[in-house]
Amino acid sequence: MQKIRVSAVSYTNTLPFLQGIKSSPILEKLDLTVDYPAECARKVISGEADLGIIPVAALLSLDSPHIITDFCIGTEGAVDSVFIFSNKPLSEIRTLKLDKQSRTSNGLARVLFKEYWKQDITLFEAEDAEVEADAYVLIGDRTFGKKDSVPYVYDLGYYWKEFTGLPFAFAVWVSNKELPADFIKAFNAALADGVARTTDVIPGLPAYANFDYTHYLTESLDFHLTAAKREAIAKYLAYYKAL
Repeated sequence: MQKIRVSAVSYTNTLPFLQGIKSSPILEKLDLTVDYPAECARKVISGEADLGIIPVAALLSLDSPHIITDFCIGTEGAVDSVFIFSNKPLSEIRTLKLDKQSRTSNGLARVLFKEYWKQDITLFEAEDAEVEADAYVLIGDRTFGKKDSVPYVYDLGYYWKEFTGLPFAFAVWVSNKELPADFIKAFNAALADGVARTTDVIPGLPAYANFDYTHYLTESLDFHLTAAKREAIAKYLAYYKAL
């Protein structure tokens, strides 16, 4: 049987999934790579990968996305790794630099500015090194320990919940084709095993001042793709398409 090409995220938030996969016989059926979120999306969209945990905004770029698992990278509120970092208070932000590793979080920041905060902003790509923006989007492990180093910090999971009353799913496991039912069942079981013991991934991780891995993995993140998170995805995508 040809191996299924899987692209997973290299961030800490995906380590529980990876430990489940690597502890399962399913690993023998996979060609597994780890990438940053936007690259996961690119691989699944281009067909370089059959399956990946991709940012939900990328669902719009797939002709026939198949959400194949009961799991996601999600949160019930503040996520503690998806932020707008700013030199100014929110009401004074006029320019925003986006994160090149992100798609969903960039879109979420834009949705919040437009629909919730009702502010017009000018956007810049991360590659615009000469631009000194008022604020910037930053996601993943690069945010760890950084909250106290910036004057103003806005957690996008928290503000989405304030805006909609819903949790959020930043990324979901998606295939670009039909996969065998027995594979999907085994893959789900592997993910469930990893999520059942999230704190097992902590030993050996780099320490950061004022950052608690246990709280992050057990309280900030929620890995279950619930009906409410599916509702949040649909609502987010409707806003995203209107940007």
